[in-house]
Amino acid sequence: MKILVNILIIAALALLAFYASIDIHVDSDDENKLEFVVSFDSSLGDVPQDGRLLIALATNEDEEPRFQTGIYADTQLLFGMNVNDWAPTTDVVMGKEAIGFPIKAIWDVPEGTYYAQAVLNRYHDYHLADGKVVSLPPDQGEGQHWERKPGNYYSKPIKVEISGGKDQKISIVMDQKIEPITPPSDTKYIKHIRMKSELLSKFWGEDVYVGAHILLPEGFAEHPEAHYPLMINHGHFPADFDGFRETPPDPDLKPEFNPRFGVEGVNVIEQQESYDFYRKWTSADFPRFIVIEIQHPTPYYDDSYAVNSESQGPYGDALTYELIPYIEKMFRGIGEGWARFTYGGSTGGWEAMAVQVFYPDEYNGAFVACPDPLDFRAYMNINIYEDKNAYWYDSQFMKLPRPADRDYLGNVRASHYDYNRWEAAMGDKNRSGEQYDIWEATYSPMGDDGYPVRLWDKETGVIDHKVAEFWKEHYDLRYILQRDWATLGPKLAGKLHIYVGDMDTYYLNNAVYLMEEFLESTTDPHYDGEVIYGDRFEHCWNGDSDNPNYISRMRYNTMYVDKIMKRIEKTAPAGADVTSWRYKTGGKQ
Repeated sequence: MKILVNILIIAALALLAFYASIDIHVDSDDENKLEFVVSFDSSLGDVPQDGRLLIALATNEDEEPRFQTGIYADTQLLFGMNVNDWAPTTDVVMGKEAIGFPIKAIWDVPEGTYYAQAVLNRYHDYHLADGKVVSLPPDQGEGQHWERKPGNYYSKPIKVEISGGKDQKISIVMDQKIEPITPPSDTKYIKHIRMKSELLSKFWGEDVYVGAHILLPEGFAEHPEAHYPLMINHGHFPADFDGFRETPPDPDLKPEFNPRFGVEGVNVIEQQESYDFYRKWTSADFPRFIVIEIQHPTPYYDDSYAVNSESQGPYGDALTYELIPYIEKMFRGIGEGWARFTYGGSTGGWEAMAVQVFYPDEYNGAFVACPDPLDFRAYMNINIYEDKNAYWYDSQFMKLPRPADRDYLGNVRASHYDYNRWEAAMGDKNRSGEQYDIWEATYSPMGDDGYPVRLWDKETGVIDHKVAEFWKEHYDLRYILQRDWATLGPKLAGKLHIYVGDMDTYYLNNAVYLMEEFLESTTDPHYDGEVIYGDRFEHCWNGDSDNPNYISRMRYNTMYVDKIMKRIEKTAPAGADVTSWRYKTGGKQ
């Protein structure tokens, strides 16, 4: 027995010596540590701050590190942690507790030369009408992007040498503040409005504003008797009305390579397309209508998804019953459901479909391009009702990741776990300002703490099927249509038009297949719309099979006009104004 004990002791000592000789991460007080010691200068203010402290590390100085983080293979490093009541000139240490992407932990950063930058995404306390208090990053006119949000604190990039294998503390002082954004100016054709929403202000416990960029028709001032149909372009936060240019393209503009489409000179084409739209808009015979791009950012995202939700409030009602009538009154819209049409792509595609479904009498047609999942049995490539895990395919022995992003040839560029880990670095409690977090902020019930309930565990991907059932009953558009077709069908017949590429980047065509399967099966009445697929087109195809995606995506504002005019001719009620806005002008050259 004594010999056996001695052998075990010798073996244990040998094993300890072996582990001491290799580079293995052990969570103990004796490990080698890399830490960032961060403070902010008192010149930025003397009020203690809450928010998300973010540190970006880049191996190059091509641009500031805060602009080099993302989801694809060329991303640089990002780490984040919460701070509360952080006083100026007081140090905060970011170390092993920080959430990182794509490297999970700060102490695993390889040795080398880096450019480091700190940013504080500042939070604000909202005292909700239900008594809950939530701390969130308010939008400041930038569309929920922490790296350029006005008022956020940041440091200038500093060059650092990370030793790798030694305890190291790197000091960073934030002494810069991102400047406010200058609002766009009105022109003859483009107007900008902002209005207080009583509905949203009541929900959030403080004044909340929504707005829009408005494109007025040619001859608007010269024809005060005219009242116009309304085309509502849904989509991500627009800084100004996009794609409308009153001057010819700049002849000295240098063509730039567009990596998304692999095409040289897309910037030149964009100026030409914008000018062509202006010439078409002001031509003698072009139909006269008003186009609006809605601005409705929330503390969770660059827009609200245009529906009522537990965590964001009654945005659907605010837009449909407050903002749109306000615009119609101000700019002589017809102001009736038969003369309103919605369209958009991606997020905007889902929104166009959703408002048509949830407010069937208020709109007369939805043109739905590359929409976010219309059926949650294909939440991209996840069935949230049956699958157990969002990140990994069910398997006894393999750990096979679910892809979330591909090119038009099917080459995978990121997984669902990648996207969610990136979001987790930027903020917890759905505060990243990114895609998965806003889906939960829109579709999920509100938790006891005032924040949205997770559909799945952010780290493990395990799906909460009780939350999935809530999503199903409230926001699964295919399910809702099928459940309520007896009442919705007569109101939606002829109004639903859906377009998607069959190689959509985010697998959004999967849900469209399921939606089409239901719509084609409808009777009493038949849906009488269209579902069209673009062969090998990726995100965000909108129904144009004659042009490449980088051109067709610039033509949303004219693509559906002919179909809208036919719909008006077919459905306008007796006595409706279908003539005052059909005047001709001299046209522009």
